[in-house]
Amino acid sequence: MRLKTKLVIAISLMVMAIVVTLSTVYVSQQVHQVINDGVSDADFAVNQIIYLARKALESNTDLNSTRIDPANAQEVNAWIEEGLQIDPGVNDLIESQIGFSKIISEAAVVGPDGTAILDSYAGMIGKPVPPRPDMHDLAAARFWQQLRVVYGPIQTYVIKVPLVRVSDNRPFGWAQVGVSSVFLKSTLQQPLAHALAFSALAILVSLVLAAGLSSRALRPLEAISRRLDQMTAGEITAPVPQELNRADEYGNVSSKIERIGRQMRTVNEVFSALQENVDQIMANLQDGLMLFTQDGRAVLVSASIEAFLGKPRAEMLGSHAEEIFSRHTQLGRNVLNAFAAHEPMNMVEISGDNGTEVQVSLDFIEEGGQQLGALLTMRDAESMRKIENEIEVSRRLANIGKLTSGVAHEVKNPINSIVVHLEILRNKLKQPDADTQRHMEVIGSEIQRLDRVVQTLVDFTRPVELSLVEIDLRSLVAQVAFVAKPDCERHGVHLLTEIGDEPLVAKIDSDLLKQALLNIVINGAQAMENGGTLTLRVHRHDGDGQIEIQDTGAGIPAAIRDKIFNLYFTTKKTGTGIGLAMTYRIMQLHNGSVHFDTRIGEGTTFYLTLPLTRSEQRQQRNDLVAHS
Repeated sequence: MRLKTKLVIAISLMVMAIVVTLSTVYVSQQVHQVINDGVSDADFAVNQIIYLARKALESNTDLNSTRIDPANAQEVNAWIEEGLQIDPGVNDLIESQIGFSKIISEAAVVGPDGTAILDSYAGMIGKPVPPRPDMHDLAAARFWQQLRVVYGPIQTYVIKVPLVRVSDNRPFGWAQVGVSSVFLKSTLQQPLAHALAFSALAILVSLVLAAGLSSRALRPLEAISRRLDQMTAGEITAPVPQELNRADEYGNVSSKIERIGRQMRTVNEVFSALQENVDQIMANLQDGLMLFTQDGRAVLVSASIEAFLGKPRAEMLGSHAEEIFSRHTQLGRNVLNAFAAHEPMNMVEISGDNGTEVQVSLDFIEEGGQQLGALLTMRDAESMRKIENEIEVSRRLANIGKLTSGVAHEVKNPINSIVVHLEILRNKLKQPDADTQRHMEVIGSEIQRLDRVVQTLVDFTRPVELSLVEIDLRSLVAQVAFVAKPDCERHGVHLLTEIGDEPLVAKIDSDLLKQALLNIVINGAQAMENGGTLTLRVHRHDGDGQIEIQDTGAGIPAAIRDKIFNLYFTTKKTGTGIGLAMTYRIMQLHNGSVHFDTRIGEGTTFYLTLPLTRSEQRQQRNDLVAHS
């Protein structure tokens, strides 16, 4: 929303608030006045009725001339009611009140039993008078209550005055006058219409004035905005607009903007020198990175630094090195000493704050002999060693592949020749003796076994064409568990699966990956000679999909842990040593990784990590943004 629109709305709302307040005061006064006038008119009318009713009673006080017993209250009351009903003055007054008053809606004289002796509506005479609220209570009520009564459901308010007998001053019913809320509303209609018209006119005028005043007041700001656009575009030396050559507040702001423009040129020069270094830093964010200013304040902290130091990034940003690192730790002492001595560090391996080994390097950024800041890089030494081990295993497998492909080719031809000559020899020996026959069968079986070994080498080193499809890793793990469950039960192993609700879609060759998983699952089941539990888990880990296969066997001895992925390495009497090597190769073909964690006497856990599809990664980023 533009500032001009905001000013127009703010001024209009302010005027509207004033108008509404004044209108409310005016309406409340009008309502109060109309109700008080109604009370006055009703009081006057009811007192007139009382006056004439008393005169009528005074003219009929001689009971001696009648046969009525003065001691009989019922007969006396009936005699008085009859006198009031035939009195022309009282009846004429009641009828005139209804005919000539603007607000009085009913008038009545009520007997001591609550029935109407006289009433402006002839049909009510002799009937009980319904109860009505007192109009004095309405006059004493608050403004909002009065307004709700006037504009609410139709209701009649009355004013009552007791009527007494002249002879003995004993009470004899009462006189009442009713005022309808309809009549009050009609009386207020014209003042309220005037107030509404005045409010609408005032708001309309305020909108026009607000639009004109905001346009005039914001004209210098538009000139300032154009000037800032020129400075942003690099036109810092362009002439200052005429609207800003003023001596008021706008002129002061304009001069300050000019000073900022000159400072921006200096900052741009420094920023250009740092930009290349920052780009290099951001391109390698898998390491922990911290960029410090000249005074040792951290201005850039990568997310992975939190894992090394155990502190949130928000706490480290803007803090000095002395506030981030502690001299009570080996890492903190080395970094702070390097800062103090202004000596760089080149990948020094140090024990980190969380007990892990960390490779730390510190480089000081200088240009033209002037120090600009420092760059601190931290790497997980254990992870680096694992990467080096994986590279070494890959190198060994590659070398084995080159060797076996050549050997298999050279050995295959002699084997085929031996098989042919062996068959010829059998044909020439029509009836060999038993000993010769046995030796020939041994030679044949051994040649077949050698052929299978050579064929295995060929299959392992042959390029594989992957048939990639998008599959939810959860369903893949469920299929593997279904296939492996009977074999696990034969070994007395209880197979468990832990599959979450979150989809984990990866682009894989399902047949190859099933083979890779089954190799590890079968090895795990066979490793538990006395039975146990084999658990399959699948979950998200650092943006990738990870499958865990955990057994409760004896664990892998330390002496052979570096060899288990080697081709033909096995500790089983009937093993081929191909399963884990094939699993490793399949994970490499899928741009994934496989590693394990083992403890003697507790079991082994294999971790197979696969990259998820881009849609899954985008969904994860969207979820993170929504939660933040």
